[in-house]
Amino acid sequence: MSQSTRPPLALQEFLAGEAAGGIILIGAAVLAMVIANSRWADGYFHLLHSHAGPALSAKLGPMTPHLWINDGLMAVFFLVVGLEIKREFVDGRLVTWQQRRLPFVAALGGMVAPALVFLGFSGGSPDLAQGWAIPAATDIAFAIGVMALLGSRVPTALKLFLTTIAIVDDMGAVVIIALAYTASIKGIALLAALVILGAMLLMNRAGVRRLLPYMIGFALLWYAVLVSGVHATIAGVLAAFTIPVTVTPGTDEAPDSPLHRLEHALHPWSAFLIVPVFGFANAGIALGGFGLHTLIEPLPLGIAAGLFLGKQCGIFASIWLAVKVGFAQLPHGASWLQLYGLSALCGIGFTMSLFIAMLAFASEPSLVAVAKLGVVTGSVLSGVLGYLVLRFAPLAAAAGGAAA
Repeated sequence: MSQSTRPPLALQEFLAGEAAGGIILIGAAVLAMVIANSRWADGYFHLLHSHAGPALSAKLGPMTPHLWINDGLMAVFFLVVGLEIKREFVDGRLVTWQQRRLPFVAALGGMVAPALVFLGFSGGSPDLAQGWAIPAATDIAFAIGVMALLGSRVPTALKLFLTTIAIVDDMGAVVIIALAYTASIKGIALLAALVILGAMLLMNRAGVRRLLPYMIGFALLWYAVLVSGVHATIAGVLAAFTIPVTVTPGTDEAPDSPLHRLEHALHPWSAFLIVPVFGFANAGIALGGFGLHTLIEPLPLGIAAGLFLGKQCGIFASIWLAVKVGFAQLPHGASWLQLYGLSALCGIGFTMSLFIAMLAFASEPSLVAVAKLGVVTGSVLSGVLGYLVLRFAPLAAAAGGAAA
């Protein structure tokens, strides 16, 4: 691979970590499904929802392992997401608007189309409409994990393009979580969160480069956001944006860059522990009360169709239109067939879709269970289709794609 096409060091490690982490996540999800439908099911669900701490907020009540995972560990996951977003926008592949055009267009199409498909299949029911964002998310770890199974049949440029789409998609998911799934706000706690965030920004401006003060600020910010009524994971993204970064355009990262050091330190924990634990804690669906008829109910059908049909159609159509009108160019070395396979893989919503499903139907556990079934179905179908398309796409096409 030439120097011009070699991904930066941080992105090389990110891709390697996401690929291995995605495979572990697949295993964790399968294990959860097996246990949830075995004689150990009662123990599995009891463990997740047993008492494990005081009530940190009136909204959540006493803490349980499930809450610590979804509101605590996932805040660290979102911190890593925020670090990835900032790195790519400040010192990566999304620095210029020319680089951002195609991923932004693709991600936008890949969020709007699934939401519209969901609303169409859900029959316009007001009780279900709040789940519109569930199929709008992409699970980068799962998707990169599937690509890893294909080895050299997938050009590096395609992996990088999937990564940039998923990063923009994550930005959209963060905005959706903050705006669409915040029912009530406690003003004093929100004000405290803003003060803490402001202090972290001032540390950045003052040249503070030690990570410990920022980590203390992150912990305080997490608690304030948790109490405020905004989902606590948003604190991770906000904290990430305050971490200083040393910009080194066109070269490997600076070894003393605080953002890069923190990302390198946290990413293995996120990829190999936090995301698989989240998958294990949330993918367990007891199928005893479900049948094939359940899959064609409006909620699971809308989610599965949004992920499987909406994602691939929205992303591929957006890429095609952007290239045809001259707004953007194809990724170097990628064919249209491979881009279709990538579009299908983006329908693997798993982690983020499960997360949003629990926010959308937090007060209705029965709908959460059915929504999970739709997420798993749509993600599996998308993963299988994407894998098959990329597996059998001619290698010659990969070498002869349009230049960027």
